[in-house]
Amino acid sequence: MPEDRMVRLPRAGVRLRLAAHGPLDGPPVILLHGFPETGSAWDPVATTLAAQGFRVLAPDQRGFGRSDRPRGIEAYSLDRLAEDVLELAASEGIGRFAVVGHDWGGIVAWWLAMRDPAEVSRIAVLNAPHPATLASFARRNPRQALRSWYVLFFQLPFLPEAALRARGCALLVRSMVGTARRGTFSAEDIARCRADWSQPGALTAMLNWYRALRRRGPLPSGRVRLPTLLIWGERDAFLEPGLAETAISLCDDGRLVRLPRATHWLHHEEPSVVSTQLAGFLRDGAEREERAPQPQ
Repeated sequence: MPEDRMVRLPRAGVRLRLAAHGPLDGPPVILLHGFPETGSAWDPVATTLAAQGFRVLAPDQRGFGRSDRPRGIEAYSLDRLAEDVLELAASEGIGRFAVVGHDWGGIVAWWLAMRDPAEVSRIAVLNAPHPATLASFARRNPRQALRSWYVLFFQLPFLPEAALRARGCALLVRSMVGTARRGTFSAEDIARCRADWSQPGALTAMLNWYRALRRRGPLPSGRVRLPTLLIWGERDAFLEPGLAETAISLCDDGRLVRLPRATHWLHHEEPSVVSTQLAGFLRDGAEREERAPQPQ
């Protein structure tokens, strides 16, 4: 069973709920969930990786689940989100670590790889575009612009919260159940999500991730030097397949794995396939770290 606890990050001034799996001396990997989920979305993958000897940390990121929800849009800037991950690792006594992210968690993983390559050994991303490419890709691809309509809607004050809260968060439920393979999410999964979304301030905190990114303006299109694995569900209702090629073209050491039958929710639909791909990629990284010369 994972260890489920709250972790205080003193510099960030927030508490994160953390599920810790696997042996303390295993190669460390941090799993970052996306919108509108929590760290529990990783449970099947985390269990498999832990059984193979990895030390797995799956937090609820700030604004989600049981973690703190600081006020203000600036509290959700990419730099703040990246610093949460670094401080979490430090609080757990971890040096360099691998990062796996889905959706928004994948964008944080991309950002960490560009911003803090000395702290991160490698990244794996599931259906998340390189953060510098989505806006320009949408301008060139009308289909992606249509798929991204909600990003602009989320910039409005108050109205998005009201729309997402209506009828028991029906829009959020539809965004998951209606875009995944049949049977992917159980009634218990949705009930747990609804309980999280219904907490005071939860919807505003979740939406502030989008608002903070939009407020920042254009992001630098820096290359990713770290080893990168990009796993892409081809039937994603939100992201065009071309975003995968655009992202991997910015990686010096990148590999793209396509899952033809998977949607945006690939780690729920095909957890065995995703876990196998991740385990091989992470094991290679751990072996390289062991072979690397140690400082005297």
